[in-house]
Amino acid sequence: MTDVMAVRTRFFDDFFIDSGAAGVRQAVILAVGLDSRAYRLPWPAGTIVYEVDQPQVVDAKTAAMAALGAHPTAERRTVAVDLREDWPTALRDGGFDPGAPSAWSVEGLLMYLPPDAQDRLFDNITSLSAPGSRVATEFHGGDFGATLAERAKDIASAWQAGVFDIDFSQLFYAGERSHVMEYLREKGWRVTGSPRDELFVRYGLDVPQIEDDGPLGDIVYVSAQR
Repeated sequence: MTDVMAVRTRFFDDFFIDSGAAGVRQAVILAVGLDSRAYRLPWPAGTIVYEVDQPQVVDAKTAAMAALGAHPTAERRTVAVDLREDWPTALRDGGFDPGAPSAWSVEGLLMYLPPDAQDRLFDNITSLSAPGSRVATEFHGGDFGATLAERAKDIASAWQAGVFDIDFSQLFYAGERSHVMEYLREKGWRVTGSPRDELFVRYGLDVPQIEDDGPLGDIVYVSAQR
């Protein structure tokens, strides 16, 4: 699992670095959580990084980074809004320019969205993306939400014993959803997919067996351009 997360992190790091090299100066990280890229990537001068998440998450992350004495390496603008609300308006109100190219990351998020909400998310991204924009995300085959919910039930007792009072199986949404790559192509994006094992080889790591990490084994990492 450590290598799986390292590969995912490297993929999204490279996505933003390549976007900056191509001249994109707006980056949007949706459901940013504790993502530290605004603080550690070598952003080109003039880059603005928009971090979108719920207000309490934004506040906790800002406080944690300040306590570490960390300073952003780009202009960091937080957009404190729940993605179930009108986040496109909040993003524009925060200074985002839909007329300029932008780079979007949708990392580790889709599994927590109902199928229809996934479609709306990419509809909104498309409507806000000028020519030259890019987006990076992941694609999971099959009913990934149901698979993760079952896996969460299997390990819930170990996670919850004296630590969490959360039913993790309720965090995921079952149901067939749009194929991310096909959906983006239909919206006019030029799409490239990189299977997880391909990235392991690219980054010089041993490819794990699928059973080593269960449903994470068939992930395709997706990048697209307009």
